[in-house]
Amino acid sequence: MKLPGKIAIMGGGSWATALAKIVLSTQNKIHWYMRRPDQIEEFRQLGHNPSYITSIRFDTEKIKFYSNINQVIRESDTLVFATPSPFLKQHLKKVRTPMHDKFIVSAIKGLVPDENMLVTDYFTEYYQTPADNIAVIGGPCHAEEIALERLSYITLGCTDIEKIRPLADVFRNSYLKNTLSRDVAGIEYASVLKNVYSIVAGICHGMKYGDNFQAVFLSNAIQEMRRFVDAVGDARQDITDSVYLGDLLVTAYSRFSRNRIFGTMIGKGYSVKIAQLEMEMIAEGYYGTKCIYEINEKYKVSMPILDALYGILYEKKSPTTVIHKLTETFK
Repeated sequence: MKLPGKIAIMGGGSWATALAKIVLSTQNKIHWYMRRPDQIEEFRQLGHNPSYITSIRFDTEKIKFYSNINQVIRESDTLVFATPSPFLKQHLKKVRTPMHDKFIVSAIKGLVPDENMLVTDYFTEYYQTPADNIAVIGGPCHAEEIALERLSYITLGCTDIEKIRPLADVFRNSYLKNTLSRDVAGIEYASVLKNVYSIVAGICHGMKYGDNFQAVFLSNAIQEMRRFVDAVGDARQDITDSVYLGDLLVTAYSRFSRNRIFGTMIGKGYSVKIAQLEMEMIAEGYYGTKCIYEINEKYKVSMPILDALYGILYEKKSPTTVIHKLTETFK
């Protein structure tokens, strides 16, 4: 197979919509899988995604839509998965078509819940896709700014750099630049942790901690991220690279960050359940917190920020008490 071949966007949310816009800026046609046929029909009529980032207009003549996941897999070569991590297993349960000969790109910023597995490992173990046929997309990059065509940067990770060079051309245009990396596991774990820390940043914001404190908090957060990624990863990385530090900063500070919004609501006094109900989109850091916490039971990395958030989200501890205690550990 000559990469990238026929490219399919797998998912109908905001990040999938932004990725479709990017790919269509460099390619003449894409396949696009959405679970709901009614969403596809409305998309065709309106010329935009009816539910997410409605400002992005599409030439639907360049899109072949699918609501059958097996059909889109059969007819595509490169599959770009952009579904929220809590729903990945649900989507893949319907798959009967082999994926061992496909090239998979994970744009999922989370672990597979219950399995506590990296998305790349999940595809390798359960769908026999070779590790060197799987790539990841790392930030810092918000879908909303892609819609506005504001200059953004991503990192493409794969154990076989040569295989992602053609994809680098697909994901590069006048408003998007990219770099290549072999640190697949590090990028995936960092993308989970930045969501975790962004919830805490939001909680502190909701409790009216200021910018001075947030700077100290994020300095401690990136050190905690480095300790964990060094312990579990298989490659050494510069944690100050944009795919690690940059992604953490934008997710912790941006008004587009759903994890920060979720945390802010908790900091203002919302219960976890009410905050989740009020959110229109998934805050993946909620699920990522539990996954990383359970993974770290094996590695025993010092992670006071993660432990504090786990206590708030899953043990119903008081955010005020927990955050105050956490601040005493910062330097």
